[in-house]
Amino acid sequence: MYYLVESKKSFEQVVTDLEAAVKNHQFGVLHVHDLGATLRNKGIDFSEQCKVFEVCNPQQAAKVLALDMRLNMALPCRISVFSENGDIKIGLIKPEAMLVALSDNAELAVIAKQVEQQLISMVDEAQ
Repeated sequence: MYYLVESKKSFEQVVTDLEAAVKNHQFGVLHVHDLGATLRNKGIDFSEQCKVFEVCNPQQAAKVLALDMRLNMALPCRISVFSENGDIKIGLIKPEAMLVALSDNAELAVIAKQVEQQLISMVDEAQ
C-alpha cells in the first residue's frame, strides 16, 4: 500500500531533487504543503520536517476522471519528504492499490499502475 525509501541526502536536497524528478516525468507540482511549519506556526511542538508534494499529470488525471468522476477526491497524487528520528524518508501511497479499492474499473487499474510506476521512479531519482 505504501512505497517508502530512506535517503542519505539532506532534507533540503531531497526536496530539490524531487521537484526536478517530478518535472522530468512530465508531471507538475501543484502545491507543496509544509506540514512541519504549519504545525509549528499553530503552536504545536513538532520537531520533524515534513513536506507533502501534490503532483499531477493532467492527461492521466483526465483519463481517471473520465472513467469515474468520484475519484476527483483521490487526486492529485501525493509524495511526502519527511524526517523521522533523524532519518530522511520519501514515500507515497500507491495509486493502484488506492484506486482499485475505490473502483472496480479494469481500465482505471491500468492507468493507476502506469502513474504508480512513474511516481516510484520519481522517488527513486530523488533518493
